[in-house]
Amino acid sequence: MIKELRITIALLFISLSTTVLATQTELPALNALPNETSISGLSSGAFMAAQFHVAYSKDLVGAGIVAGGPWNCASNNPFSNPFITPILNATTTCMNPCKNSIVGCPSIMYPDSDFLVDLAKDTADSDEIDAVDNLKDDKVYIFSGASDKTVVTGVVDTTAEFYQKLGVSDDHILYNNRINAGHAFITTDKNDTLCDKTQEPFINNCDIPQAQRILEHIYGDQNPAAKKLSGELIEFNQSAFFDSPLTSMDETAFVYIPENCRAEQCKVHVSVHGCEQGVSVIGTTYVKETGYLEAADTNSTIVLFPQVKKSMLSPMNPNGCWDFWGYSTNNLPPYNYYSKDAPQMVAINKMIARLISKPLHLTQK
Repeated sequence: MIKELRITIALLFISLSTTVLATQTELPALNALPNETSISGLSSGAFMAAQFHVAYSKDLVGAGIVAGGPWNCASNNPFSNPFITPILNATTTCMNPCKNSIVGCPSIMYPDSDFLVDLAKDTADSDEIDAVDNLKDDKVYIFSGASDKTVVTGVVDTTAEFYQKLGVSDDHILYNNRINAGHAFITTDKNDTLCDKTQEPFINNCDIPQAQRILEHIYGDQNPAAKKLSGELIEFNQSAFFDSPLTSMDETAFVYIPENCRAEQCKVHVSVHGCEQGVSVIGTTYVKETGYLEAADTNSTIVLFPQVKKSMLSPMNPNGCWDFWGYSTNNLPPYNYYSKDAPQMVAINKMIARLISKPLHLTQK
């Protein structure tokens, strides 16, 4: 009898423990500033940052694009060739278009910024994205490593051209393509990968605090990064913000809340990881080791880290990349990955809305 009781208690304890472990925290409402939101990303996260910035430009003040091409790069098909699909463009034109070329690399091989500017204006006219005039007063940080053979500098050049042709002034664009960096987000951490390499986890020491530089360009002068964090990193239930089985988004994501942002209104910055950098692949390395936490902690900035995971079949996303070619519609038209209706972008926008909403105790009288 006593033995049976012990077994029952043990089973109950295991059940309770499992329940506790399975419980996920909700993304908190923080009454964040509604008109001080920005976004940045690396690689596929950079393409996502560019897409989100252009699609939701009315609500954003800037973007950081590290090793990424212009908005809707995968639709770059000025000749309307039906055999050139977004996924083909994404893996050639938008990355390293002359990788296998034996005849040099003419400019026609790269994304056509004129075509994409006209496409953005037409897409805005159809209300699929915000009016492109909203971009004119935004700040844009762009970076391309000179040793990056994954998304080459010629592609990133067209990102700068795209913004310039949409009326973003030169003094609002900070484009750095002079550092001999590989395909990576760059830091000042001597424990990170050597600057010119391209290898996991795609975080390199180039003696440049890139997270700090991005926030500084978008928001202006910043306080020095924190040597010791004061805030809280929260893992929350991201699945509450999407319902499509094709998003490839993880069930959990992260948000960093500086201590003062619990009591004061703070800015919101969205940091979007690249391929092979989601929490299901490298844990919290991208979240904790890119410098965003330290840069945000002393500058009243909440940082949201949405997460994508690998999926092998439906959708086909074997490297855990963000969707900038159409896998969220199973690579079939009608495509919407570039628009405000894109399921990943809808999810991110909902998360931002939660952060800028008022906590319940602030609305009670």
